[in-house]
Amino acid sequence: MSRAAGRPGRVPLRLRRAPVPWERQAPTWREAKPALIAEALGRARSRASGNWYVIGASRDLPPGRPLGVTVGSTEVVAWRDGGGKLRTGPGACPHLGAPLRDSPVRHGTLVCHWHGLALDGGPCAGWEPYPAFDDGVLLWVRLDRMGGEPPSERPYVPVRPRLRDGVEAVFSGVGRCEPEDVVANRLDPWHGAWFHPYSFVDLTVTGTPADGPEHDDAFTVDVSFKVAGRLVVPVRARFTAPGPRTVVMHIVEGEGAGSVVETHATPLAPDERGRPRTAVTEALVAASDRRGFTVARAAAPLLRPLMRASAGRLWRDDLAYAERRWELRAGGRFPG
Repeated sequence: MSRAAGRPGRVPLRLRRAPVPWERQAPTWREAKPALIAEALGRARSRASGNWYVIGASRDLPPGRPLGVTVGSTEVVAWRDGGGKLRTGPGACPHLGAPLRDSPVRHGTLVCHWHGLALDGGPCAGWEPYPAFDDGVLLWVRLDRMGGEPPSERPYVPVRPRLRDGVEAVFSGVGRCEPEDVVANRLDPWHGAWFHPYSFVDLTVTGTPADGPEHDDAFTVDVSFKVAGRLVVPVRARFTAPGPRTVVMHIVEGEGAGSVVETHATPLAPDERGRPRTAVTEALVAASDRRGFTVARAAAPLLRPLMRASAGRLWRDDLAYAERRWELRAGGRFPG
């Protein structure tokens, strides 16, 4: 790896001295072996999740209002109790089935708007809560009947920078595909500079799970993030899949080393035609050792929309990739 992508210097930006036009960059289709991607996907799908599913961003559930989501065929409602603790449970009122997502929260209690049944988060009138976890960035619910695995006390939360030292943002999107299609997209780093030329250039995959145990079932990538014109920020990134619905990218060298991007895929209720739908929840936690990063932390409220917009532009393309993959798989035409 070049020194430019190693320890941060005084200025993180680099000038591409001999930029290669998009159509003249080295093809990656030979290296992006379908079997290699499929094997990595298979190992990811075999890993335990403890039956935990991401249902949203912590910031998107303030006290005083509920959140409703249907994970697979399971309707879930979430809210914060009087102490700010995350509470989750079935989304239908046990009395006559009212949609609790439409019910108000009063002083930490969810009050059914049909007949006033009040839920404080504990068992009530046949309503049994689901285990829930708020890691400070993302909200999780444990659905044992749906997951079918031995449950774990907590979800697997990847190593992140401390929130007080970083800037976090969460992007959410929905695609007509299954979680495995989202995970497969992230386990194909070779498409980056071809499919996202507005964001990535000079991408080289320097290590894959096929290269031996020293790579710890990870994909390692040297890549430069485009800033403007020929200005780029080179980094080394490492992709791993710690669970069946999660892929994590850590910046291991270069500017922002220690920063993390987590991609979580949650199955949703199918659409009106019975096609699968998957929610993509991507958490970005950026960090830097530079003294100037304290200014960035202070400006976090302004940076978060920009971070979400950047992720959204990438996922506009990547969800199209995932949807196309599902479409081909559903028709028995997927070549991988």
